[in-house]
This record gives sequence, C-alpha cells and structure tokens, in this order.
Amino acid sequence: MADTAKKRVLVVDDANLVRLYYRDALERAGFEVIEAFNGLEALETLLDGPVDLLIVDVNMPQMDGLTFLTTLRSRDEAIAAIPALITTTEAGPQDEAAARTAGANFYLTKPVSQDALAEYALLMAGGAA
Repeated sequence: MADTAKKRVLVVDDANLVRLYYRDALERAGFEVIEAFNGLEALETLLDGPVDLLIVDVNMPQMDGLTFLTTLRSRDEAIAAIPALITTTEAGPQDEAAARTAGANFYLTKPVSQDALAEYALLMAGGAA
C-alpha cells in the first residue's frame, strides 16, 4: 500500500520505550505513526494534519491524557470525532469511567500486547491500514 494511503495514528505517551513498542506494532500493521510526549504536544501535532486514531496514556506531565481528550472533544467536529484508545496502568472501574467521560472510545490496561494493540487500532481506525 502506498504511504499516502496509510492510516495515521498519533501515539501520546511520555514514556519513550512505550512509544517505540507501540510504533513497532503499528507500523508492522501498516500504520503511519506520529508521536507526542504529552497532551499539549499532541494538540500542537494535530494542527499539522488529521489523524485516523489517537492512542493516549493517562498519566503524563504538563497535560495528562484525560485533560487532552476533554480539550480535544470540545474542539471543532472533525477533530472531536477522532477515535481515541486509552492505554494506562490505571485499572479501576472508576478510571475507565473517567476515561469514557473524557471522550475515550476504548480502554486498555497496560501492559498491552503488540498484537492486541494492532488489532484494536485496525478496528478503530476504520479498516485496514
């Protein structure tokens, strides 16, 4: 598939190792991967062009994932409609409820296998990358 037709995923996580792990899985699944260190950087990154999926950590410096999603969902309709997958170590039912309230479409508890990440990303991005 030509690079111009690849689905774009924005991975938002402050852990470099996690971003590399996700990048490997997503690129093998055919995605173009863009990275951001925190929610503020992610908002700036979205100004550069649309993405098909967000994969967002919760606990990050400067702007956490829930604040990022809440801010994003209050923006214009096209940006607010980007599907978002939360990946976090926070595993309580209250944590998942908070993520859904903030605008998450799906919630996975870390550690996330590369196969599961790629499978959910393909489903949420609207088909094959």
